[in-house]
Order: sequence, then structure tokens, then C-alpha cells
Amino acid sequence: MRTFSLLKGKPVYDKGGERIGEVCDICIGEEGLVTDLLLLAKGLIGKKYRLPIQSVTSFGNDGVMIDGKNSLVKYNELDEEFTMHHHQPLSKKNTLSQQGDKLGLLDDVYFMEEVGTIVGYELTDGFFSDITEGKRVVRTAKPPEIGKDAMIVSVKTRRGGEAHDEMSKLPEQGPG
Repeated sequence: MRTFSLLKGKPVYDKGGERIGEVCDICIGEEGLVTDLLLLAKGLIGKKYRLPIQSVTSFGNDGVMIDGKNSLVKYNELDEEFTMHHHQPLSKKNTLSQQGDKLGLLDDVYFMEEVGTIVGYELTDGFFSDITEGKRVVRTAKPPEIGKDAMIVSVKTRRGGEAHDEMSKLPEQGPG
């Protein structure tokens, strides 16, 4: 499992050891899956490229490995996808329960690297609340409904809920 915040800024290398660029964002499809990594290519101009999540051979602590540049596609914005910070950004989007309760602002996503399945959403209530209460991570089995003004997630209870609802602490992050 990986979070976007730990992946952002990681260098991307091909199997020959050439640094291709660095991860600057993730692309999330309507079905709630991470479909691509968004790369900022090295160089003066710094073009952006899509890297399909299936083209990543490994996620390491110090970089992301791919077979070669042939899996990179020039980045174009798609209406049916979201990113954390670029096109249709999700970062700091209001997150509500299906009952209309505000859960917080989206701060990060947890996803399974190999398949791109998002398994949790890290939410914040602001700096001071994060210090005193900590950030919340909401797990949900269903993809969220993402609208113009808010994201609706399926949770049954708040902090201290069932195993499929909000987690009281962040999960351990192991290597790769």
C-alpha cells in the first residue's frame, strides 16, 4: 500500500538506470482507481507524461522503476478523470458521508500500487485539529461520488467504527 504524498517527488528510472523524471501527481478515474502516475520529465521545459500504473515494475523507497520510456504518453487532461493537484484537483475537496455529514478535507489517498485500487482517504480538519486530534483515514469498499463541490464517501459510522469504516490510526507502510 502506498500514499500519494510519499510517492510525490520520487524519481522514476528505466531498467537501464536512466532517470526519466519524477512523480508530480496521480490520475484517478471515475471508478475510483489510480490509473496513471503523472510524471514531470527531466529537462529545462519539464513536460508532463502519463505512466500507466500497470507499467510500473516496482515502487521502491527511493524511486519508481519502469521498463522503458515506451510506456509514457504525453499528458492531456481528460474530463472523466481527477488528479490530486492538476486537472480537476481533489486535494482539499470537501468530503461528506452519504448522510451529509462533513468528514473533512481530502489530504491524501492510500492505494494498492499493483492495481491502483484506492483503499483509504486521509482527511484533515485543519492544522490545529491535525495536531490535537490527528488526521482521519476513512476506508470504503465503494468508489466515491465526486462532484464539483464535494466528494461523497460511503461510511456508516465515524471515528471508532467498524473495520470497513474509519481507522483510528494510519496503517503501517512497509517497503515497496
